[in-house]
Amino acid sequence: MTDFATQSLPADAAAGSPAGAPAADAGLRARAEEAIRLLLPRVLKQESDESIAPDAALVDDLGLTSGATLELILELEDHLDVQVDVETIEPDDLRSVTGLAAFIAAHVVDEG
Repeated sequence: MTDFATQSLPADAAAGSPAGAPAADAGLRARAEEAIRLLLPRVLKQESDESIAPDAALVDDLGLTSGATLELILELEDHLDVQVDVETIEPDDLRSVTGLAAFIAAHVVDEG
């Protein structure tokens, strides 16, 4: 039996992109992370002067719900002027700000 908890992950998987997934645009990933941290308080209807940490657990620490997730992704698409394929989003993609930013950057739909 394999113990998945002790296996090491490739660098891209550890950063939130599954192995074999298209490489995410580093610039878009950074912009997505910044946008998440900007938009999240509004989506969660929280007024906070505190900055949201990149490793903040979106569901456990910040209370992100499925409805708020959809609203956040729509806001991110508008803010970043991209379209994101959300059909493959997994709970692990929502574990942190950086995880969601990596998902966004790796799943932009080519509109061309």
